[in-house]
Amino acid sequence: QVQVVESGGGLVQAGGSLRLSCTASGGTFNTYTMAWFRQSPGKAREFVSAISRANGNTKYGDSVKGRFTISVDNSKNTIYLQMNNLKPEDTAVYYCAARSTTIIQTVARAFPVWGQGTQVTVSS
Repeated sequence: QVQVVESGGGLVQAGGSLRLSCTASGGTFNTYTMAWFRQSPGKAREFVSAISRANGNTKYGDSVKGRFTISVDNSKNTIYLQMNNLKPEDTAVYYCAARSTTIIQTVARAFPVWGQGTQVTVSS
């Protein structure tokens, strides 16, 4: 059973930093694209960032450019999301997702594998 598991969420003050982790298991993911999405109550699921494990290409949503950085440790089948200068609007449940292609997609329905989510709360 292929799965991804997120960790690292928590409570942080505005302007602070947090790092999320997502580890994949149950298969080989060398050619996968892995991504982060987020969702807050009453809002649609929003694309945050993605990375191709094959070539290292990355993409970011406009609202997080310059503040968030995605990276991958291929030896551990793990991706990270370093979140700096956090804002109250970043408060959401953050989800890790994966798809078996090197081409990056930014639409949630393109990703068949999802984690359980981890809560990030930014206080003002």
